[in-house]
Order: sequence, then structure tokens, then C-alpha cells
Amino acid sequence: MSDKSYWQGKRCWLIGASTGIGAACAEALNAQGARLALTARKPAPLVDLADKLGNDNTLVCPADVTTPDDLHKAYTDICEQWGGLDVLLFLAGTYQAARSWELNPDQARQAISTNYLGAVDAIHTVLADWLAAGQGQIVLTSSVAGLRGLPQSLYYGPSKAALTHFAEVLHLDLEPKGIKVQVIHPGFVATPLTAHNDFPMPNLISPEQAATEILAGMENNAFEIHFPRAFTRKLKFLRCLPYRWYFSLIHRSTGL
Repeated sequence: MSDKSYWQGKRCWLIGASTGIGAACAEALNAQGARLALTARKPAPLVDLADKLGNDNTLVCPADVTTPDDLHKAYTDICEQWGGLDVLLFLAGTYQAARSWELNPDQARQAISTNYLGAVDAIHTVLADWLAAGQGQIVLTSSVAGLRGLPQSLYYGPSKAALTHFAEVLHLDLEPKGIKVQVIHPGFVATPLTAHNDFPMPNLISPEQAATEILAGMENNAFEIHFPRAFTRKLKFLRCLPYRWYFSLIHRSTGL
């Protein structure tokens, strides 16, 4: 269960807040007394979410994560309203299942631009202020798909692998300077992105269940937040296998 005292009054910027895990996190954080700035590409779903939350302190700050100027404007608006920020939770992402013989460089660039470079630009907007203040919390949503290569994860997996690596480096550099850095490795969550999958999704959970796990993880000091553990522990074990065993096991277990 979340600690309400941890979140009470905390100024949180949720990027990728309009649907799925992002919207569920917004509802969970709002219930814990956090102050929310909601960002996504389309304004209308953010307005609807803010109305649903019923909190006059909620800010709607539309931005396209692939456009750095949009993120800078959103952060400027937040600072003008609140005078600063405590938490950056990056949840934005794009996903399209694809096999290697369908390789499309434009789709690869889109995945990298949204899933990885969007996080880089978002952190760049807040980093100077947080370094000066010696405080802040950065939480990046990666995926177990970034731990090792998986079929149908031709674009998504590499972009999430880059995001995990980025989070590891940030943690090493920024934790000693007072900035908490964490990475989220979810398994399968029922969202508009995963709704397009045409293959079995073991241990599928709801966005609300994911939000509960994320808030609990953000409250402690562990670098990694991963769930559901019945599934993610298996993927983390597979990461340790030699390639010969790993490739054979993946082919047998997926049939791909």
C-alpha cells in the first residue's frame, strides 16, 4: 500500500499520461495527494483525465515528446505555476510488433525518438534546475522487452534497451548529487499498445495493478521496479543464459 505522506503535495510531471499506465498512475497519485502536471501529445484526453480527477491543482501541459521545444514549454508552464518540480515520471511510448523481414527504418526511428530520445529531452529540461537544487526523482518506464532480444520486438526492444542503459548511467552519476533515478521494467499490461498483440501475453495485468506497483516502487530506494514478478523473474533469469541456450529456449517457448 502506498504511503500517502510520501506523496502529499509532491509536484509530479507525468509524461505519457493520457491512457493506459500513465492515466492509472495519475489517478493513483491524485488519490495520494500529489500535485499533477499531465503531458501527452493530444490535449483532449488530458483535459478529460483532469476533469475526472476533479483536482483544481492539476495542470494540463500538452507536448509531443519528439519535439524538445514542446517539452521545454511544458516545463516552463509548470515552473510558472508551481515554482519547481519534484518528480519526473516518463511513461510515453510507442510499440509496433514486427519481424526482421519487415524491417522499416522509419518505424525504428520513430521508436527511438519516442521511447528513448523523448526521455533524454525530458530529463534535459529539468536537469540543470535539479542539479542546482540537489534534489529530484527521475523514473523511466522501460520494459522487460529491453532485457534481451525477443521476436516481434524489432523496434520496441532496442529502444527500451537504450532507455534502461541510459537509466543505469543516470543512476550512477546523479544519485550522489541527490537526484533519485529509477527504471520500470513492466511485463504485459492491458493497454491500447498491447491490445494489438496477436500472441499470448502471460501474466497480463491491468493498468491499475501496474500503477500500484509503480507507486510502491517509487517510494523505496531500489533502482529497478519490475512486475508482475511471476513473469519478470523468468525474463531476468533468461538474461543470464548463454546465447546458445537462450535462442533455443525462446524458439521453443514462442514457436517463432
